[in-house]
Amino acid sequence: MRAFTLSDFDFALPPELVAQHPAPERTSSRLLDGTGPAPVDRIFRNLPSLLRPGDLLVFNDTRVVKARLFGEKPTGGKLELLVERVLQGQEVVAHMKVSKKPTVGTTLEMVGGFRATLLGRWPDENGALFRFAFESDTGENPYMLMERCGHVPLPPYITHTDSAEDESRYQTVFARVPGAVAAPTAALHFDEGLLAELEANGVQRANVTLHVGAGTFQPVKTENISEHTMHAERYEVPEATQCAIAECKARGGRIVAVGTTTVRTLESWARSGEAAGDTRIFITPGFVFEHVDLLVTNFHLPKSTLMMLVSAFAGYERVMGLYAHAIAERYRFFSYGDSMLLARTQD
Repeated sequence: MRAFTLSDFDFALPPELVAQHPAPERTSSRLLDGTGPAPVDRIFRNLPSLLRPGDLLVFNDTRVVKARLFGEKPTGGKLELLVERVLQGQEVVAHMKVSKKPTVGTTLEMVGGFRATLLGRWPDENGALFRFAFESDTGENPYMLMERCGHVPLPPYITHTDSAEDESRYQTVFARVPGAVAAPTAALHFDEGLLAELEANGVQRANVTLHVGAGTFQPVKTENISEHTMHAERYEVPEATQCAIAECKARGGRIVAVGTTTVRTLESWARSGEAAGDTRIFITPGFVFEHVDLLVTNFHLPKSTLMMLVSAFAGYERVMGLYAHAIAERYRFFSYGDSMLLARTQD
């Protein structure tokens, strides 16, 4: 098998194809069917016709939190926090955007009327993230404070400030477990009507949880992709889902992962044997998939780990050909963009 480098996953994307807003209806986005020998242009609401009774759709039920918070230092300097993880009690881990970083022990006044005290770096003294203790006169926990005071953590390529539309549409209709700072975007195309149609057709459904971190947007910077260090994300595969997967395989059904986050979760469980924990799994061409047969996914950033994952899943040449087709046909890209359906390569 050929050795891939970072440049292999680059492509030229016209900036106007980066979707800034969602489609008018969730199911009205386009669906590029890449499962056959030639690409087929469809609409997402066509998905039920492409699945079979006995197939199992696996969704990521994480819930995006309003993790973007604003405040100021005692000196008056402005800053921004992006909460990556809630720890025990009132403590959180966050990215900090500020001109001059405050010293440990500094208490920041946050917009919304609460305080954040810097406790140190995370996960160790050289960590890239920062640990804070939140405190409010109302006694609200971090999730409550984010819900009241925070902003939707839209991806860096979406240029508008968050709105009421983003609050509802940058969230899946079945989001359940709070903790993500980015949406599992492939699942944004599903609405209750489509889920009901799939169920009526005999397609079953199960959930995993992976709290998507901001690291999902970080480009790979090393030409030798094996030198890239993956960010950690928390996941869980419930026992009911483990049973549903075993039953699906036993009856000859196909496991359909909705989104790369679901793939990461299922294959992390397969590799480690651990049904819950932190994963840094890095899926590149040559990876052997154990659970996933079909993948519903959006279009990803050039040179990203997710481009590498879908290339590993469906074959590098096929994926690059599908991306060229999508660009030529003016598909909409990234989080609020269109989607595609891929089958696992048999190479």
